[in-house]
Amino acid sequence: MKLFKTTHTYNYEWSLVSAAQWQKYPNENCPHVSHVDVLKRTVDPKTGVLTTERLITVNQKIPTIIKKILGSSSIQYVREVSIIDPNTKTLTMHSINLTMSNLLTCHETIVYKENPEDTTTTQFSQQATISAGKSLVSGWSNVLEEFSVRRFQQNADVGKIGFTKVLERLANNTTSPAAQTTTA
Repeated sequence: MKLFKTTHTYNYEWSLVSAAQWQKYPNENCPHVSHVDVLKRTVDPKTGVLTTERLITVNQKIPTIIKKILGSSSIQYVREVSIIDPNTKTLTMHSINLTMSNLLTCHETIVYKENPEDTTTTQFSQQATISAGKSLVSGWSNVLEEFSVRRFQQNADVGKIGFTKVLERLANNTTSPAAQTTTA
């Protein structure tokens, strides 16, 4: 099993960051994400907590040799469950791959939380555990896990750049004179 972990601070308020998350895809920086479908969405009437389950379709560039060995397609599916708690100003997202999960499993947890020391910023943490299936020979397990962690790191870096662009666009739209309304 391999572990990936990163943290970052976005210089935007939590309300903007959590709203922007729903507009992250499509994104020119992340062309590998081709579809995001909402499967289920509920709001707890007592707490106001919003829970959303989505299916994400990803077109990964998998090396030809791996495709031939594993007999897989470049189209992959990921299940994501997100929980937005407006009271604690926290957005938590859990995802797991559905495709080829018998060979490789990736559990990812992302948390966006209002920075308690500076409420104009949002703390971001991302963690993923990547485990090769027990059916693989241990030497291949390590190779597959190492490759997957490197690919995950690359996608995370590109995803952060793309998400920052979404944030900048939304921040500019909410502060532009055209976006402001006046009351008479």
